[in-house]
Formats: sequence, structure tokens, C-alpha cells
Amino acid sequence: MIENLPADLRDFVLFAWHTGMRKNEIRSLAWANVDGDIIRLRAEDSKNGEPRLIPLVGELAELMERRRAARQFEIAGVPVIASLIFHRAGEPVGDIRKSWATACRKAGVRRLFHDLRRSACKNMLAAGVPQSVAMKISGHKTDAMFRRYAVSDETTVRTALLQTQAHQKTVVENVVAMPKPPQPAQTKQGQNGDTGNAANRARTGSA
Repeated sequence: MIENLPADLRDFVLFAWHTGMRKNEIRSLAWANVDGDIIRLRAEDSKNGEPRLIPLVGELAELMERRRAARQFEIAGVPVIASLIFHRAGEPVGDIRKSWATACRKAGVRRLFHDLRRSACKNMLAAGVPQSVAMKISGHKTDAMFRRYAVSDETTVRTALLQTQAHQKTVVENVVAMPKPPQPAQTKQGQNGDTGNAANRARTGSA
């Protein structure tokens, strides 16, 4: 789907996929927010009113290198330096609904931009990231709100069941069955005694 987006929107969408940041939060990110290899989202630009930081590692580091290359552009032949990390000819990223819908149609999918946020939360949990850390990245303030986004899809549930069954099978195979204890042999005296008791009951008519 990203390949079907305009070039100046691809990194914008990819950043949302990796971090789970809200669209308006990403729009607000400026080069003034970059501190070495960290992006610091200011409290006034965060929906929950709390500052956050995003370390620029792995694919995010590669993404930022592309953004640095795209920072300088020209207007009427005059070089201009963009103040925003994600921009369209120096202007903030505005309404992307038309470009988004076209990319979805070409990719044969139906998605909302907000689905990127859900995917980021789910992917972090699936990767073993503690929920508290994932919430710091995505900017969720409460457990209840985070759990609404970190829903499990069919594939995740299917994989979980297969993993559980494989674990149970391993446990069963590792269990060694204990041999049954030998049954005590019945003595001749006991057999005679039982026979005698039966005969006595028959003579007396007792049950």
C-alpha cells in the first residue's frame, strides 16, 4: 500500500506504522524536536498532554536519513529548508484522505489511517514489548484505552492456540508413566473362609 502513496507521504505513513503515533502528532514533528537520535514530542503537541520520546533506531533511523535528504527543496529555484520533519513542499501534511483511498484501492485493501495505530500496538505486544513500554511509545494513558487498540486478530489467535497445543504435547511426551503396583495374591485360607461364611449364611437364611 505504501508503494501506491505519493512519495512525500510514504515516510509519514511508515512512521505511524512503527510508532502508533496519532496523525496530528506526526504532523507537528519539527526538526527542533530532534535531539541526537531521539525525537521528543512536546506535551502541547501530544493528545494526552504528556511529552514522549521516540528513539530513532533500526528502520526509524533509515527513515530519518531520508527525511534529512528531503529537508531541503526549492521554490522557484530558491533553496528552502523545511522546519517540519514531514512536509509537502514545506507545508504541513494536510488532508490525505484522497491519496489514502487511492492507495488502498490499488492495493486491494480497505483500511483507515487509524488502523496503523492499532497495528503498532498489536505488533509491539506480539514482539514481547511490555505493555507499559508500548503505552509510552503510542501515547496511551490508560490500560483500558490501550487494550481497545491491542485487539487480537484471527491469525494471532490461531498462532496462540497452535503454540499452546505444541507446548501441551511436549509436556505429555515428557511425562513418564508410573508402573502399577502388583496386586496381593489371595491366600487359600481366605478363600476357604469366604466359602465357609457363604455356607453358614445359606443355612441360617441370613443375607
